Amino acid sequence: MHRISFFVVTALSSLSGWVFECPLHAQQSAHGQGDVKWPAFLGAGASSNVADHLPQQWSKEQGIAWKLALTGHGQSSPVVWGDSVYLTTVDGKSKDEFLTYCVDIESGAIRWMNKISNSHPVQNSLYVSRAATTPVVDARGIVCCFESGDCVAYDHAGKQLWKRDLGSELGPIVAEFGLGASPCQTEKLVCMLIEHDGPSYLVALDKGTGDIVWKSERTARRSWSSPATFTIDGVEQIVISSAGTIDGYDAATGKQLWTIEGVGGNTGVTPIDIGKGEFLIGASGGRQGENETAAKKSNGLVRVQKDGELWKASVVWSNEKLAPTWASPIVHRDLAYWVNRVGVVSCVDAATGELVFAERIKQSCWATPIAAGDRIYFFGKDGITSVIAAGREFKVLSENELFDPDQLPPETTQMEEESSEERRRGAAMFGGPTVYGAAAAGDRFLARIGNQLFCIKNDSAQ
Repeated sequence: MHRISFFVVTALSSLSGWVFECPLHAQQSAHGQGDVKWPAFLGAGASSNVADHLPQQWSKEQGIAWKLALTGHGQSSPVVWGDSVYLTTVDGKSKDEFLTYCVDIESGAIRWMNKISNSHPVQNSLYVSRAATTPVVDARGIVCCFESGDCVAYDHAGKQLWKRDLGSELGPIVAEFGLGASPCQTEKLVCMLIEHDGPSYLVALDKGTGDIVWKSERTARRSWSSPATFTIDGVEQIVISSAGTIDGYDAATGKQLWTIEGVGGNTGVTPIDIGKGEFLIGASGGRQGENETAAKKSNGLVRVQKDGELWKASVVWSNEKLAPTWASPIVHRDLAYWVNRVGVVSCVDAATGELVFAERIKQSCWATPIAAGDRIYFFGKDGITSVIAAGREFKVLSENELFDPDQLPPETTQMEEESSEERRRGAAMFGGPTVYGAAAAGDRFLARIGNQLFCIKNDSAQ
C-alpha cells in the first residue's frame, strides 16, 4: 500500500500480517528472535511473535532502534526469517533494476543486496506500482516476484537459485498502473496472480527450481488484490477476491473449486482467514465512487464448505457501513476491524456483522492493522501509529510518530516528468512519504516507507 496512484495503492494496502488462530494476530511465545517468522504478505504463516513484548509507545526520538536508507523506492512490505529482514525496491528512470535487500534485524546493517535487470522497462512514475509485490521467504531462501513478471530466488546467503521472466514466457503484461498483487506460498509452491488488460492468470512456481507447476487462466481485469492460502475442509486452497468475483483454487493442481459472483469494488483488499472455512472480504467504492453501490454489498464474511463432491460458497453477512480503502480488515477475539480512507475504524461482531463502534483515529492507513494481545496497531499512512485497546469499547492507548518528513533521506531515483496533466495531478497526490507496510517480529516492529526501513523496538522487554 506507498506513493503511487489510487489504483495501485489499493493493492498495496493489505500490507501487514496474520498469524495462527486469526489474521494479523501476533502470537505469544517464548521471547527471542531466533525463531521469528513473518514470511509473506500480511504475515501469512508467521510464528513466534511476542505480543507481550511488542512496543506500545514510541516517538521519532525514542524507541526507534535503527533506520536504514534504501536505494530506489519500494512499496512492498518487509518479511522476516529469524534474524534477517528482507525487502525490495526498484531503481532507475525506466525502472531499470530490481533490488533485494537482506538486513540484520538487530543492527540494521545490510548483509547483502542483489540486483537484477528489469526485462520489460517502463517509465518510473509515481503513478504506477514500484516494487509493490511483497516477497515470500522460507527455510531455503527468498522468492521475489516483480511487476514486470521477473521472478528471482536467493538463498539466505544471497546466492541466486533461479530466475525467470513470466512476461516473455506467458505474454506481455499490459498494466497502465502496474501490478500490485503479492504472491502467496505453500510448502513447495509460490503462487503469483497476474491480472492486467491482457490474458490474466494465476501461476504456481516450484520454490526450489522456479519451474511452472500449473497455470490457471483468468479473465482480463484491473485489480491489485493479492491471493491468500487457506486450508478449508482439509484442502489447501488459494482464495482470490478480485474485480467482481471471489474464487477458490486447489493449491496443488490449480483447479478452480468454487466462485462467488455479484460482488464489486474488490480490487485491492486481500481475503483474511478466520478459520473453519470462513474469511473476511473487503471492497472500496473507488476514488470517484464508481464502485460504491456494489462495494456496499461486498464487505463482510464468506463461508466455504464441502457439499458432497462439490464446494458451496456463500456470503454469510455484509455491512454497507464498512468501507476500506487500502487496508484489509482483520479479526481479533471475535471482533473484526475495518479502517476507511479518512481514518474511521469500524469494529463489528465477526459472527453477525453487527456494528460495535465507528470511531476516528489520527490518520488513514494504507497498511493493514496488526493485532497483538490487548492492542490493535493502526500504522497511519503519514507516519502516526494509533494503538487502540482490543475489545468493544473504543479507547486510544497511544499515538506514535515515526518520522519527521523534513528529515527523511532524499529519493535517489530521478524520474521523468509525467506525460499528461491528469498523471501530474495524480503524481502530486501520491508524492509524499507513506507507510506502506509493517511486520511484527519478536519485541519489535519493522515498518517501511518508499526509501527507508524503520525498526521500532521495545527496549524494556525482558
